[in-house]
Amino acid sequence: MERYSVINKKYPREIVLLKSTPCKWGKCTFCDYILDNTLDIDEINRTNQVILGNITGQYGTLEVINSGNVFELPPVTLQAIKEVVHKLNIRQLFLEAHWIYRKKLEDMRQFFGIDIMFKTGLETFDTGFRENILHKGFHYSHIDELKSYFQSVCLMVGIQGQTKEMINNDIQLALKHFKHFTVNVYTENSTSIKPDYQLIKWFQENYRWLLDKKPQCEVLWLNTDFGVG
Repeated sequence: MERYSVINKKYPREIVLLKSTPCKWGKCTFCDYILDNTLDIDEINRTNQVILGNITGQYGTLEVINSGNVFELPPVTLQAIKEVVHKLNIRQLFLEAHWIYRKKLEDMRQFFGIDIMFKTGLETFDTGFRENILHKGFHYSHIDELKSYFQSVCLMVGIQGQTKEMINNDIQLALKHFKHFTVNVYTENSTSIKPDYQLIKWFQENYRWLLDKKPQCEVLWLNTDFGVG
């Protein structure tokens, strides 16, 4: 398990994958990342302290991820992140949170006292597929409500049941409404949700231009492309 990496393209930053308590939502049908969670708070804090020791502050930007949401990191770990941020003069954080935490995002901004780009794992703007198949729990009324809380969305492509039309619409909406978004090509895991390899091939052939022509978009062809995982 790699837990520290440096991203050099588009949005240069350091990234750490921390341990945490279980995801409070925990209903996403495609997710088996919960295997990295634990209820042993001492183990979480010990592990995370070692990981945070790798950070240099070289780009002034840090992304913190865990197998859930930043709000599931224990207070001791959050305080350790804050100390690293201020010690190394880090000016921006990338943090991830589920829709259920939308009313708490401002609290986290106040805690760290620096600019935060909040990412959220929306996966798709298609409500039916997102809620009936993926069970994401994103019941927003309009895209303006979604982007009033989150500055970045994570999309997923290449799942059985998805269509080219869904993906085309997702990319266009993300380009129009968000200053940053990530596209994750689905990787088969231990869940019952399976990849559609023909759809993945189509996406790779038709959307490779996102890499060079759209600075606000980062594409993960593999789920470890950020160097952690």
